[in-house]
Amino acid sequence: MRSYQPDLTPPWKKSAPAPEVPAEPDLVVEEAVTGFCGAVIRCEKTAQGPTVTLEDRFGKHRVFPMEPRGFLLEGRVVTLVRPSAGGPARPSRTASGSVAVPGARARVARAGRIYVEGRHDAELVERVWGDDLRIEGVVVEYLEGVDDLPAIVREFAPGPDARLGVLVDHLVPGSKESRIAAQVTDAHVLVVGHPYIDVWEAVKPSSVGIPGWPVVPRGQDWKTGVCRALGWPENTGAAWQHILSKVGTYKDLEPQLLGRVEELIDFVTLPA
Repeated sequence: MRSYQPDLTPPWKKSAPAPEVPAEPDLVVEEAVTGFCGAVIRCEKTAQGPTVTLEDRFGKHRVFPMEPRGFLLEGRVVTLVRPSAGGPARPSRTASGSVAVPGARARVARAGRIYVEGRHDAELVERVWGDDLRIEGVVVEYLEGVDDLPAIVREFAPGPDARLGVLVDHLVPGSKESRIAAQVTDAHVLVVGHPYIDVWEAVKPSSVGIPGWPVVPRGQDWKTGVCRALGWPENTGAAWQHILSKVGTYKDLEPQLLGRVEELIDFVTLPA
């Protein structure tokens, strides 16, 4: 007499068991069904079963059931489980929200480059994305003014293996910046910008400890006007260093800047 198992599913149709991974705080995973990607904030036990709360890089939270094979970790299907008390230390993250790679060395520089208009803008990009850019081998160059962009593009001679990404201030329809951007944009050149008059505004007021960025009358130097309105000494260099010191991670920046920088990094690093 043959002995039959309760599960009659053929072996080749059975899913291979996924590795179990403790849902430690700051672990970055992707939910398999929705594609929502974020860092673990907390795990909770509910009547329907354990859940995990994820936070994406824009600060949005979503709660998911911790189902078998329900998540992707660095492209691998995994099953999240509640971390045990006294478990391993949580993985660290870079300032941009990426999982840090301890001991990783900077990659040899790519042919592709990212140009950033404005010294303050370049310092902010370095502060938040510096670790990621070094691992990816992306060099950031300082663009003194958008008027210089056409000459820089001609000299750089972008191509499929040497893409050029550019971040400019106040890129809005009808502006001088938008007209210059249209002249140089092609399959190998991507020009993006944020809507702010100055990159100072891309730092969340709450991070700086102010209720909001002041409205400065036309015809007045914007940075000087901000210092006056906030009662700061009229030293814009010192004011910027104060603002920059309040930026610890991507959470201190507005989404309109975050998305544009991430777009540029993808453009110069992903295959054509």
